[in-house]
Amino acid sequence: MALPLALAGGAAASAYLNAKYHLWHDLTSHALANTPNSALKYMESMIAAKKMTTYDVFHEQATVNRPDEVFLIFEGREYTWRGFLDGVTRLGNWLMNDLGVKAKEIVAIDGGNTPEYMMLWFALDGIGAVPSFINCNLTSKSLVHCVELCESRFLICDRDVMNLVEPCAKELSDLNVQILTYGPDFPFTLPNTTPLPLSRRTCLDPADVRSLIYTSGTTGLPKAVLMMTGRELLTGHGISGYLRLKPGDRMYTCMPLYHGAAHGLCVTPSVHAGSAIVLGRKFSHKTFWPDVRASKANVIQYVGELCRYLLNGDPSPLDKAHNVHMAWGNGMRPDVWGPFRERFGIPCINELYAATDGLGSTFNRNYGPLTQNAIGLRGLLWDYYNGSNEVFVKIDIDTQEILRNKDGWAIPCKTGEPGEALHRLDPENPDAAFHGYYKNRGAGDKRKIYNVFKKGDLWFRAGDLLRRDSDGRVFFVDRLGDTFRWKSENVSTNEVSDVVGKFDQIAETNVYGVNVPHTDGRAGCAAVVLAQGVSLAQFDFQSLATHVLGQLPKYAVPIFLRVTEELAYTGTMKLQKGPLRADGIDPKKVAVSGDKLYWMPINQKTYVPFTEKDLEALETRKALL
Repeated sequence: MALPLALAGGAAASAYLNAKYHLWHDLTSHALANTPNSALKYMESMIAAKKMTTYDVFHEQATVNRPDEVFLIFEGREYTWRGFLDGVTRLGNWLMNDLGVKAKEIVAIDGGNTPEYMMLWFALDGIGAVPSFINCNLTSKSLVHCVELCESRFLICDRDVMNLVEPCAKELSDLNVQILTYGPDFPFTLPNTTPLPLSRRTCLDPADVRSLIYTSGTTGLPKAVLMMTGRELLTGHGISGYLRLKPGDRMYTCMPLYHGAAHGLCVTPSVHAGSAIVLGRKFSHKTFWPDVRASKANVIQYVGELCRYLLNGDPSPLDKAHNVHMAWGNGMRPDVWGPFRERFGIPCINELYAATDGLGSTFNRNYGPLTQNAIGLRGLLWDYYNGSNEVFVKIDIDTQEILRNKDGWAIPCKTGEPGEALHRLDPENPDAAFHGYYKNRGAGDKRKIYNVFKKGDLWFRAGDLLRRDSDGRVFFVDRLGDTFRWKSENVSTNEVSDVVGKFDQIAETNVYGVNVPHTDGRAGCAAVVLAQGVSLAQFDFQSLATHVLGQLPKYAVPIFLRVTEELAYTGTMKLQKGPLRADGIDPKKVAVSGDKLYWMPINQKTYVPFTEKDLEALETRKALL
């Protein structure tokens, strides 16, 4: 009773409690707005109505609620809900009648961002089949692996990606996979417009697989994440409510539709809200803002380093000439957050933390300095409802194992300490929340850990290091595999990147650990792209050294520097570190790509060229670090 009584004490007391305990944030956040009871009621209503798919929600919008309103804008072309449904229906009948696709059958689709790709997705959904979203950048072994894994009889691909598919044609044929292609006009050449039968979807259960979305495969071949029917519905419904989307809103995304970000954070919420999607073919400096302005989009989606790319572009008088009031996504780095908001005049940075194959999403609808740079905010009510289901624990960075006390139990982090995020699972039903990976139970089981705080308990390992401060703000620190140890200290690549990225002669940076002969741990190396207009001859290596030495603990200062023309990114704008780690500090390997390698020798305060003689000196112990 203490809380209600205090709230009744007047506006001043309420304001104080709200500021101290983040009551309003918790009450309006996704975590509490989508409590188990409300989610259950929504799911019960959809089951009763026999509307278990995103297609069902889309169909009602297209036939009852807003058939003649704009649903999709793509490169200047507009599709109404009714017009888009027409293409979906034609494709659905083709899939059923010409190809014989059955309900719950998995069908692999491979293509870039186009209306036809979205129609194919919705058509498969509408006939109760399961789309397997292949990364359209894949070829060779990875492509064949993904198609073979899902056991699809077909690979339906955009003609634009056939140059990547054709080299695999023989292997796919040997697997009895038929390759079919589509182009921009294909759906509307199909004659059958018979409404897709409801009977194809009434057989579906919330626990049925609704789609397969693949991991990036940066640590091996891609894994197929199981997206369940109930989860897709709840995500689309919940995110729509959290973002307060409504008819008339327009969200721009150029994120690939084969990935969970565009899938679950843009398309399905927009369908639930009855709002429009503005689809970019892919990310481009040249087309991003012109597309946003021309379409009158008022929400933009970002992931990874997209915002840094935009910020690195030349300033323009049109930078604030748009309708955008919210940037929504994940991966906004602290050194970009404030400058991006200021330059482009976007009041709300709505950052989330989530993963397609993860649990425990967090949200931060940020308008000002209090929660800037945070991935979430935890208040009194959040702790009351959810606090026992999430904990950060100490990790051995070298082994990536959870540290345990003398009694064998995990050690929770103190306030401000970084640790791996764990989320509680039900030991009696371990697959209820995390369904794992398709035909790869072992990989899914590795994400689960028993006997953490007491015998028999079960937790899900996020694989990410987070920290929470005394104000309830939650910050992303690093991927567990990216943090490394040097001089017996843990070094966060993200925190080092944020400092290096603030040096005005550097546009982009990617920090990683490298092996050095006769040393324990890994030394820091920063791969950097010089700012526009800055040549290698003009770059001030001494000032950079002064900058990092003044901003970072000595153990975190990157000893090595790799100057490159461009950094490698995944299709979802995440930095790729694997090839850089493989090159290490071997000048011959680095030179193959045309990059230049530098280092800061011991007791020096500048970066100088790192040569084969320097590597030999480290190998023979004539030089030390």
